[in-house]
Amino acid sequence: MDKELAVVVGATGAFGRQIVARLCASNLDVVAVARSAESLGELAGLNRGLIPCVADIASDDAEAAIRAVLDRPVRMVVHGPGVAVVGGILDAPTAALVDAVNIKVGGLLRLTRAVDERLVKGSRLVAIGGHYGFEPTAYAASAGIANAALVNAVRQLSLAYGVRGVTAHLLAPGPADTERLHRVAADRGRQRGISAEAVLQEMCAESSIGAFTTPAQVAWAVSLLLAPEADAMTGSTLMLDSGRR
Repeated sequence: MDKELAVVVGATGAFGRQIVARLCASNLDVVAVARSAESLGELAGLNRGLIPCVADIASDDAEAAIRAVLDRPVRMVVHGPGVAVVGGILDAPTAALVDAVNIKVGGLLRLTRAVDERLVKGSRLVAIGGHYGFEPTAYAASAGIANAALVNAVRQLSLAYGVRGVTAHLLAPGPADTERLHRVAADRGRQRGISAEAVLQEMCAESSIGAFTTPAQVAWAVSLLLAPEADAMTGSTLMLDSGRR
């Protein structure tokens, strides 16, 4: 019997690579969605059962591209694309903020509509948001605004899909130890006239355990939602912020 599918958008990013590996180890075949065929090829070489799908989730064309590779029930759907670091609320281009919402919220809706006919009772819709959607900062406007909107979108999806036994979840990592975090720290440092390392030390100190979240921890949380008991969490946010909130 064929394995059920997982669909992961942002599969070649820091979170995505870890999530793909974890889901492949959970007896699912993974449809990995990203814009780069080359990066998907590299990922396929590391994970058996991976089905590459080249698509740009910021475009409506992604719906058809994803739908075309689905041939069986979809058990897990993960929406985890990143957005650009474009500055703070006083100077970020408004077009960049609109783009971020299009990627995060518009992308989630495109993904959900692409997989809709393949969802079954117990399927999970999972969006990767972020700490800044709940605890805004003046230095990362696009992430804060897009992730705050994502909270509401996930709650709406939980209401719309509940009758079918499909649940919707938001994972909100705190600052995670990725290349993106280092870009944010460099941007903050330039604005304040201090080093990126000094900013990272300050951010780390905001955690009650003095740590950044890791991509592996985010992947663990995704796999946790495969359990039937996770039905009780639909529409809610699982904070993975290392004790910041």
